[in-house]
Amino acid sequence: MVGTELGTMKDFSFTPYFENEVLRKRPYIKKEWCIQVITNPIRVERQEDNRFRFWGKVPESGDKVLRVVTLDNKSIIHNAFFDRGFK
Repeated sequence: MVGTELGTMKDFSFTPYFENEVLRKRPYIKKEWCIQVITNPIRVERQEDNRFRFWGKVPESGDKVLRVVTLDNKSIIHNAFFDRGFK
């Protein structure tokens, strides 16, 4: 939940790509969901380019799995999408 000791909206920021492209292409994705996934992931992986992938279920979406990609500091959110292939 946003606002817990795990992180609040002020603890995170968003790249211009996220603000201008991701939210335009996927207006149904909420920033709060991205923060929920990062602060309570079911899986985390480091990408080759020093970015991180976080996966988490979003109850408000019917428990679909949201993948969130951050920059290497894990607090700047760069991309997000529902991952239909998550296992």
